[in-house]
Amino acid sequence: MSKANWWQDLFKAVDAKDTKAFLGFIAPDGEFKFGNAPAVHGHAAIGAAVDGFFASIRASSHRVVRTWDGVESCACQGEVTYTRHDGGVLTLPFVNVFALRDGLITEYLIYIDIAPLYA
Repeated sequence: MSKANWWQDLFKAVDAKDTKAFLGFIAPDGEFKFGNAPAVHGHAAIGAAVDGFFASIRASSHRVVRTWDGVESCACQGEVTYTRHDGGVLTLPFVNVFALRDGLITEYLIYIDIAPLYA
């Protein structure tokens, strides 16, 4: 699979709110940090955090603007459009930085100011 497809498949899982598919990209002992929230570790904690976030929004749609791909790390810059439960729509910039091991994410860092979503 090309890395372009990997990025597309990752964000397809997120935008589908498919936690199981999302966790398939992350090592079982992985770390996940979303914005200023505390980091969580392992599939159970990451799944719970992601499910909690998915429940707080109606939908999301990611657009990747640029990627940087290495052997043990990669990053992307993009825009995410969130639809709130009240129907409001908001687009925010983000950068994700990943550490990789054997093709799985061991460290998933999301740099975003999520405060406007809940304002």
